Amino acid sequence: MGNNSLPLDTDLPQYFIDEPLDEDRSGLTPTFPAQFWREGIEQNGVPAFLNDNSFPVWRNVKDAEYGATGDGNSDDTQSIQRAINAGSATQWRYDGGELTIRPALVYIPGGTYRITKTLTSLINTMIIGDPLNPPTLIADSSLGTNSIIWASDQRQPATNQFFQVIRNIHFDTTRIAASVRANALNWPVSQACQLLNVNITMPDYSQHVGIQMVGGNDMTGGSGTILGDMTITGGGIGILLNNQQYNFKTIVFNGCNVAISIAHVFSLFMQGLTFLNCEIGIDTQGSTGSISLIDSTANFVGTVINAHYFGDGNGSLVVERLAIQNSGSTVYLDNQKRVVISGSISDTWVMGNAYIPGGPNTGAFQSSSNYSVQRSPSLVNSAGDFCLMTQPQYQDYDSSQFVNVRSLGAIGDGIFDDTATIQEILNSAAGSKIVYVPQGTYSISDTLMVPPGTRIVGEVWSGLSASGPNFADASNPRPLLKIGNTGEVGVAQISDMLLTTADVLPGAILMEVNMAGFQPGDVGMWNTHFRIGGSAQTKVYIDCAAENTENCRAAFAMLHVTPSGSPYIENMWGWTADHSLDSGGNNQNIATGRGALIEGTVATWMVGTAFEHNTLYQYNINNARNVFIGMQQTETPYWQGLGSLNNAPQPWTFNLTYGDPTYANCVQFTSNQQCYMAWAQHVSGGSNLYIYNSALWSFFNGMNNGDYSSKSCKVCQLNMAYITSAPSNFYWYNVDTLGATNMIEDEYFVAARYWNPGGWDGAIAAYLRHGSLGV
Repeated sequence: MGNNSLPLDTDLPQYFIDEPLDEDRSGLTPTFPAQFWREGIEQNGVPAFLNDNSFPVWRNVKDAEYGATGDGNSDDTQSIQRAINAGSATQWRYDGGELTIRPALVYIPGGTYRITKTLTSLINTMIIGDPLNPPTLIADSSLGTNSIIWASDQRQPATNQFFQVIRNIHFDTTRIAASVRANALNWPVSQACQLLNVNITMPDYSQHVGIQMVGGNDMTGGSGTILGDMTITGGGIGILLNNQQYNFKTIVFNGCNVAISIAHVFSLFMQGLTFLNCEIGIDTQGSTGSISLIDSTANFVGTVINAHYFGDGNGSLVVERLAIQNSGSTVYLDNQKRVVISGSISDTWVMGNAYIPGGPNTGAFQSSSNYSVQRSPSLVNSAGDFCLMTQPQYQDYDSSQFVNVRSLGAIGDGIFDDTATIQEILNSAAGSKIVYVPQGTYSISDTLMVPPGTRIVGEVWSGLSASGPNFADASNPRPLLKIGNTGEVGVAQISDMLLTTADVLPGAILMEVNMAGFQPGDVGMWNTHFRIGGSAQTKVYIDCAAENTENCRAAFAMLHVTPSGSPYIENMWGWTADHSLDSGGNNQNIATGRGALIEGTVATWMVGTAFEHNTLYQYNINNARNVFIGMQQTETPYWQGLGSLNNAPQPWTFNLTYGDPTYANCVQFTSNQQCYMAWAQHVSGGSNLYIYNSALWSFFNGMNNGDYSSKSCKVCQLNMAYITSAPSNFYWYNVDTLGATNMIEDEYFVAARYWNPGGWDGAIAAYLRHGSLGV
């Protein structure tokens, strides 16, 4: 993005105009995340709910109390770790204390910082370098095989490593001998985490690993969502993948011996990758479920994909629009020692079990099949690739182009009603200022209207919290945050924010998107999440700790994309909390009604998203058109199923105005509680729908108060996904399920797990019964 000047003309969004950067930056005040943010903290104190003025949210590692030099020679390890730990490194925090109300933004200015001992990151922490001059963390030779950074609150399991960010950092391991198995970054994290603009440099022809994933108190890899917009150069392995599921997006691998080595994954979606000068692009020698690679390139690569397929769904592979130059085999089947396909793939290539129009009800194994799929023009760029956007950081804007909501009267203490103040700021800033929301919880008693021309950026997931009677009526739900009115067109971009409820509010829709943009990404949400319960900042935390979900209808829905809405959404986690992150982690039994309701007809992109533990469904595509989903992850509510006091849709009643599933399919199974459970993915009608890599998991039945051992189940749910009303041009690749008898119920047909074993439990490489195919 160029050095643009506000005000912004929403008829011609200058945000997307690339211009050369000024050579002389002396007149610019760095605004994100340097001086402007620092001024905001100093002037306005800390979030009032902390009641602790000694707690620093914003920390500059070069400030005197931390003492980093960034000169490349001094040992800056302890200084940076002090900044990470400041105000947080007490025993109760590591034991699962107030994780959500002690956030940290650790700012690292430009420079070179020598690291001699592994730095440990914490939950609810962002480590952010200067985006105009990214700092380098360089491993001292004494670091050996230890990582420069290990993202791990070490008394938490990897699957609880939430809310961690590393952004604008360069990792360098070139001072460590090439023969040592050095590691730049250990990233065993789960949802609501982000790597962005992270570059890794390793010696050529070395044993070094760029990113590995081993950690937490269980030493597993975590439950990830997305990482991307980075470059990895040199080394033995670029990314050593060990995780449940992931979206890898816009990564350049240059000179890696193996770009991606899979030790373990159930579902992996890769989009917009570039492989240069690598011996192997993707090596699937480990435990590999289903993988997809689309819109990518390989140049001077020996073997692009070293694949394994054993006939049981493990190793299912989808490759779509892969451009190959100066390379060897495209897919080499290592366990059979043969080349499956060479050269570029212009359409869709499938290896694995597939359901096609007119095919058998059991599916049919495809050893090497090509399908011609027409992508919707509404979803692609000029090259024909599905659109991708990078999270804006506003690094080229001066501080005068921002407005700080605290400076204009917002409090952010979780108690004072900030509705009127923030609404006035949004109205006045539209088209002229970027709205900066310092860390805090802002109590909102009525709908906040986001007008065209709005840009909102938070600080360590600044929270908007629905509160009061306006959100209490389930028969008249209303949005906390309303993005435009029906039919409006313009810019509305939100990043680094958190939406929640302060109480049990059955009429609250956390976000409603009505606006479309002039071009893809004009309406966009990045690293913005929903959390219902799970935090001491909300009364839900107390009221929903028992299994009486009738009294815990804490929100009507998380996300509603209306027919006129057209958002680009990246790295969004909609979490109805199964446990609290605060005060010992007590378990929650919350009955949020709905996850993501998608009814948009213009274009909707969901890139690396997850919705979990909602009562009726996690995702619902209802008569929508032009929808792209790249890696979705779900979990069914733990309290549903055998032994539950409520059968879905209870404690709710279905609302046809919002396209709710009626569970009419369960009438023939009236006594089967495992039928009356939340849909992971519900599809009703619509057209031009493209879903890649669905990680749909169900773990427990009737769970109350953390009784994991007696409530875990091998078969937890009768049906996982539902298709009705004959959608057209619907292409669904790599459907992966756990704990379901039937993976997909499609009107009067079921795709049973029995016919599709693989991955974690069930794996379908391609479900194309509603697609228009050229074979």
